[in-house]
Amino acid sequence: MPSPHRPLFNGRKALVVGIANEHSIAYGCAAAFRELGAELAVTYLNDKARPFVEPLARKLEAPIFLPLDVSSPGQLEALFAQIQQTWGRLDVLVHSIAWAPKDDLQGGLLSCSAEGFARAMDISCHSFIRMARLAAPLMTDGGSMFAMSYLGAQRVVANYNVMGPIKAALECACRYLAYELGPRRIRVHPMSPGPLKTRAASGLKDFDLLLNEAVQKAPVGELVDIMDVGFACAYLASDFARRITGDTIFVDGGVNIMA
Repeated sequence: MPSPHRPLFNGRKALVVGIANEHSIAYGCAAAFRELGAELAVTYLNDKARPFVEPLARKLEAPIFLPLDVSSPGQLEALFAQIQQTWGRLDVLVHSIAWAPKDDLQGGLLSCSAEGFARAMDISCHSFIRMARLAAPLMTDGGSMFAMSYLGAQRVVANYNVMGPIKAALECACRYLAYELGPRRIRVHPMSPGPLKTRAASGLKDFDLLLNEAVQKAPVGELVDIMDVGFACAYLASDFARRITGDTIFVDGGVNIMA
């Protein structure tokens, strides 16, 4: 895939988890890193998702393409074993997965079940910690890790419900991982994109209203897209941002600064 940009990441290896289709934030991240010269490892959730993700993996020329359901025992370990075998190292990790049972997601926090909360926390937050544990030993020359959050982690957003506390936990986990991994020259970034029309977001009640409100509030007057998020991650993974870690980075056109 020819790039008009300087190949900042030639020789670097990036794992991107969470591509569901061409509208996924994870795909924007993968495309940005590939455009800047990185070699990619890409995952798909299951056999149902594979036909949507495999053509994208081919377009990205990803030499590693494996299934990954973080709730399925052994799949995460198998993925990192393949990365170790194929590359022997890793420079970038992008975690862009989130999930909660539909009833718990749409029913408000008071009515969220303990089981639903626990599953949402495990898949959306703790899986990033598990990935970081496996990725860190492969980042022998330092590296960067990214997790996707949202403004609802810090402020109340109507209908975001259980995902607010879950994403708040994810952002906090990123800060503690940044502290623990800093001495190994591994930086950790919680990213907070503005609302995007992704498959995951479609599960939120009245999501179209959220999009319209974001356009009206954003100082730049328009929504962000997946490539905006991808190139923001690429900047943070580059040596240009070598002293930045742990802070939540908003990529939302300025929506977060508005009252």
